[in-house]
Amino acid sequence: MVIINMSDALSKAGDALDVGRVRAFVTVARTGTISRAAEALFVTQPALTARLQALERSLGVELFVRSRQGSRLTDAGRALLPHAERALAALQRGREAVEDVASGGAGRLTIGAAPAVSTYVLPAMLHRFQAGHPGVRLSVRSGHSEEVLEMVLREEVEVGLMRPIQHPEVTATLLYEDELVLVVHRGHHFAAAGHVRMGELATENLILFDRTSSYHELTSAIVRQAGISPRGQLDVDNIDAAKRMVEQRLGIALLPQTAVQAEIGTGRLVPVTITDMAPVRRQIVVARRRDAGEVPPVLAAFLATLDHLRPSEERSHRFLA
Repeated sequence: MVIINMSDALSKAGDALDVGRVRAFVTVARTGTISRAAEALFVTQPALTARLQALERSLGVELFVRSRQGSRLTDAGRALLPHAERALAALQRGREAVEDVASGGAGRLTIGAAPAVSTYVLPAMLHRFQAGHPGVRLSVRSGHSEEVLEMVLREEVEVGLMRPIQHPEVTATLLYEDELVLVVHRGHHFAAAGHVRMGELATENLILFDRTSSYHELTSAIVRQAGISPRGQLDVDNIDAAKRMVEQRLGIALLPQTAVQAEIGTGRLVPVTITDMAPVRRQIVVARRRDAGEVPPVLAAFLATLDHLRPSEERSHRFLA
């Protein structure tokens, strides 16, 4: 009995043992005759015979005993058959995997996101994206916008969701604008009126979050430019802590609208309009390395999920300088 190791055979045969010859061998083995196999493969009988003979030469053995009744596998042919079938099945799975990646249905996507984005915007977007692309492996890294920019530059993430930071090696497109909203607890006297003037904030404790965040700097600048000094100031680590402080009647806060939508919807926090202050908005952009090349299908599919967040005039998957 002749035993053939398929991996050794492939190594020895090299380019001579191509997929067409393996498929021809498997088809003849399954159908039992050259004529039926030729019909199944849409080739002529001489062409099919030539493929089989080339395969036998490359392996140095005969794979079939040919007779008027058909083609019967030799011991070598029977040894080779299960390996050949698995090889063809693996190639088919590989082809399907490539098609999935090309269509955006599979692959890997690593996203960098600023804290307010990763906490309050990204989860719903990823849920929607994953529902339509369950084969994509997702990874999210969170950090301040400066840190996300470094992730993009070091190619640790494919895309960054962050505030705009100009850099010659990065392109960006506007994703959405997040407005700062003054929120108070539902029993606060500001809540009854629904609006205040900037000067009235001087009677309140102002709650700020995360001294390293750009929002902390922005809120402090608003107060300084208005020329007011709040009665007190509480600094906390993050937005969630700031919201809890407001709910517990410890002060008021200017917070990103996306971060307080749920609490406003349930009435736990109440938005108050500052009548003599122009709306303060912070842009969030999608950032990518300038030399990253064409947007791959997986990233394009993710950006399509984000598209409803964009202003209508910005709805494009092209990255702008």
